[in-house]
Amino acid sequence: MADPIEVTPRVRILPAALEVHAIRSSGPGGQNVNKVSSKILLFVDLAGIEGLDEASRRRLLSIAGRRITADGRLQVTAGESRDRFRNLEAAREKVRQLVARALVVPKLRRPSEPTAAARERRLRAKKRDAGVKAVRRTRLLAEEE
Repeated sequence: MADPIEVTPRVRILPAALEVHAIRSSGPGGQNVNKVSSKILLFVDLAGIEGLDEASRRRLLSIAGRRITADGRLQVTAGESRDRFRNLEAAREKVRQLVARALVVPKLRRPSEPTAAARERRLRAKKRDAGVKAVRRTRLLAEEE
């Protein structure tokens, strides 16, 4: 477990920032399910992520949501496999993907204005609808008399 998690050439998670716990997994497993601790609980100290700028750190906190513990660490679990090593690799990959998603700067949305043709279509539709309603009003008035 001495290997850092490489996210990009600039961003990596240092081994000192990782804390691994093996716990009993739920689900199928036969007789081994109550004896073998194959599920992995991986904690990542966010201060130990090297090369992560402040904006990306904020995005990571937002993306991680409930996976951030009270003491500010990222908690990831992996129990898909019956093999502890595969689950450890899966948990490390989940962390890598989360940090990679946080590195992507979202595109700023700039609201656009409607085109001249769209404005014209809207006004024509409004006039048409007003004309229909005007005809209905005159018919109702004629029927009342």
